[in-house]
Amino acid sequence: MTRPGGFLRRSAVTTFRDRREAGRVLAEHLSEYRAAADALVLGLARGGVPVGWEVAAALRVPLDVFLVRKLGVPTWPELAMGALAGGGRVVLNESVLTELNIDDAVVQSVIERESVELRRRELAYRGGRPAPDLRGRVVILVDDGIATGASMLAAVRAVRGVDPAAVVVAVPVGPASACATIAREADDVVCALTPPRFDAVGQVYLDFHQVGDDEVTELLAAPTC
Repeated sequence: MTRPGGFLRRSAVTTFRDRREAGRVLAEHLSEYRAAADALVLGLARGGVPVGWEVAAALRVPLDVFLVRKLGVPTWPELAMGALAGGGRVVLNESVLTELNIDDAVVQSVIERESVELRRRELAYRGGRPAPDLRGRVVILVDDGIATGASMLAAVRAVRGVDPAAVVVAVPVGPASACATIAREADDVVCALTPPRFDAVGQVYLDFHQVGDDEVTELLAAPTC
């Protein structure tokens, strides 16, 4: 079912109306997982949840949420120096740390701050509901796109650490280099669009509004199968 080392598949479309449409496009490339008894979609909160809901609904498999927090450079929060995933998994961008001469104390401070927000979201989205057991499952990680790839890489490594049957990554857009990096660690990768000039995830969306907590919880409560 899976392709060791990753396999990039691209779409003929060039833009998406919104995250929901992007999810429907991704689902077309994931038909081999449709109604698989062991498959589970995890939407990376928050933007990956609307995309993930459409994927899960089309494949008729369950949806849950996966928490990842970007570790932004303190003086330039949009620039990722790494990412923190649920379970405490941290992935650091060593080239950014070296180029900006960011020391361990600064990194640890950002990790501690983002850990607080990660725990808040975990409670907001799940309440007392436990995280799903991923052992032996085909886990499809979905986000609304990747830029540096740090957040998705942290998610892949965190999921890999709990012994799934396979880890699949599906995103509507990302730079070819980041998709290829993730393909070296995931079992299967769908990256629908890899623009020759990648500026930001939002460049391929007509509607790229900020997803809020209420939208996430509503989607998680809506059945997909």
